[in-house]
Amino acid sequence: MVRPINQHDSILFPEGLDNLIDIADLFDLELENSYFTLDTGFDSDYNRWLIRSVKMIPVIKPNRRGIKNQEKLEMMYENFDEKIYKERFKIERTFSWQDIYRKLVTRYEKLECTHNGFKNLAYSVMNLRVFFQET
Repeated sequence: MVRPINQHDSILFPEGLDNLIDIADLFDLELENSYFTLDTGFDSDYNRWLIRSVKMIPVIKPNRRGIKNQEKLEMMYENFDEKIYKERFKIERTFSWQDIYRKLVTRYEKLECTHNGFKNLAYSVMNLRVFFQET
């Protein structure tokens, strides 16, 4: 899915969630009761409702929004699972590894299939690097 760079990810979230459900159905994956982690940019009641509507468990880091009242902060973090959220680091690390390939950071290709081919090549190199470090 290609979108304008000036459009924030939170606007694209409902469509992205629908696409995730469609892909899961194609592969017969059961997403019910699985965790869906998002960062503070997606902290809203609407996003939590969307995730719960597809029977998934939202794990969204609360956005403090300059709140200093300790009771309000405790309420915000009451349903937040820090342990599950920390697993998100693995995904973020993969994106940062992808960013070392300039061809992927700044998209020069006009065809999506060419861009996806370079992504697959970059991921293959990343996996080979990890594989050879372990042996």
